[in-house]
Amino acid sequence: MAVIEERIRSMGLYLPDPAKVPANVVIDFAWARVFDNRVYVSGHGPQAPDGSIVGPLGLVGADVTPEQATDAARLATLSVLASVKRAIGDLDRITAWLRIDGFVLTAPGFDRTTNVINGCSRLLWDLFGPGIASHARTAMGVAATPLRCPVVIAAELAFKP
Repeated sequence: MAVIEERIRSMGLYLPDPAKVPANVVIDFAWARVFDNRVYVSGHGPQAPDGSIVGPLGLVGADVTPEQATDAARLATLSVLASVKRAIGDLDRITAWLRIDGFVLTAPGFDRTTNVINGCSRLLWDLFGPGIASHARTAMGVAATPLRCPVVIAAELAFKP
């Protein structure tokens, strides 16, 4: 078994199945796009093992606590990893996480988006170590996200052919 996938399992985590979206949602894009030695990953929300969106849903700082949002960032990161695995076949091929874009659905006045997106960064660090996981990052508060997900994570990474 691949090293990264074994680390995921040993942490009691999972790579979810492909996203299940409501019938009225149209997906006209690739979840992960491979170009040369890069993978460009579309925004992913937190998913259950079967690929369905997992809650709590809503505004961080009102409907969702910061701690729940940090957990949602970890789950969204696992969704990203699952799409990357489907795109390149083996997570051990990843050589660098280049950029993470984190979007937090925020209640008015909530300004701790960096703390929320740390859930993503810390998981990558734990799985890949500092050499591969070190990345540039944006952690933005936004007024709307797809399906009211509290966190959406997008990424760019490099991998060995």
